[in-house]
Amino acid sequence: MQLPLRFVLAVLTTIWATGVAADDAAPVLVELFTSQGCSSCPPADALAGRLSEQDDVIVLSFHVNYWDYIGWEDPFATEQTTERQYHYAEALGQRNVYTPQMVIGGATHVVGSDEREVRQAIADLARSTGQGPAIAISRSGEQFRISLGAAAYDGVAEVWLAQFDSRHDTEVARGENSGRTMTNFNVVRQLHRVGTWDGESTQILLDSAVLAAAHGQDGCAVIVQAANHGPIISVATFVTAAIGG
Repeated sequence: MQLPLRFVLAVLTTIWATGVAADDAAPVLVELFTSQGCSSCPPADALAGRLSEQDDVIVLSFHVNYWDYIGWEDPFATEQTTERQYHYAEALGQRNVYTPQMVIGGATHVVGSDEREVRQAIADLARSTGQGPAIAISRSGEQFRISLGAAAYDGVAEVWLAQFDSRHDTEVARGENSGRTMTNFNVVRQLHRVGTWDGESTQILLDSAVLAAAHGQDGCAVIVQAANHGPIISVATFVTAAIGG
């Protein structure tokens, strides 16, 4: 799905991502597929909040829309975020999608409320993952540049840009979680495929005239991922500033 890019990065010089320097361990990307209409999701949402405080983990919450019919329409669920889970289901050989689900490094999935299994999957992946490309973002005149370093890789990977809000507290009025205040962390609001990477040093330029302002988006993540929703090769997050309207 190709949508207009809607973000403004608050950077004037190159910003290097935490955790992707050559001597550091690469962070593990944890993608939580959740819904405010799912009664079993709050423990997974809380776990996502705890994991987001760790330097060795990057957490993104993708809200899905297939539980909206129960009585509460999740305000953060989109076709875009829901489709990503369906793509993972196909790539990981699942028969069905479910919530709460955590996809760890694009390589495995576990029930998102099972903290022991989630932490074990993160630890297992951290031990087996090699170093991917360093990621940086800079602004040059009227363009933004995503810079990807060189690293050993055989193939052509996809580069994704995810914009997210760091936290939302929502009073749920209907459905399975009626009367509860739901707290969600690193809620993905926009997701765009912005380019490819083949192991060589790569520059992806985005015209700032195309980048309209978006309210309430606190950060963005650059994700380098094997094609067709395969394993995550590298990931980094950056602070953004939403301006205009």
